[in-house]
Amino acid sequence: MKNHHKERTSQLWRAILSLKNEEECASFFSDLCTVAELEEMAKRLEVAKCIDGGMSYGDAAERTGASTATISRVKRSLYYGNDGYRTVIDRLKDEEEG
Repeated sequence: MKNHHKERTSQLWRAILSLKNEEECASFFSDLCTVAELEEMAKRLEVAKCIDGGMSYGDAAERTGASTATISRVKRSLYYGNDGYRTVIDRLKDEEEG
């Protein structure tokens, strides 16, 4: 069962990497996820950006509407996770500056 899970997630990662632009991403994720799931993922990314920018929990909660539990989880992942948030935040900053 564990190997089957790894194959499924690997297929998902490859599918995401095959997308060519924002429009394709929007179409795929709109089909894949509910509106609530998409909003929650977007909210977590916004929380990560807030925390990375030095915003307090309270200010991040007010800005994003995220719970303090979500903010805590995102902060832990941002600083002690697998660098996924860090990679994306840095690339978004580069995109905004370039």
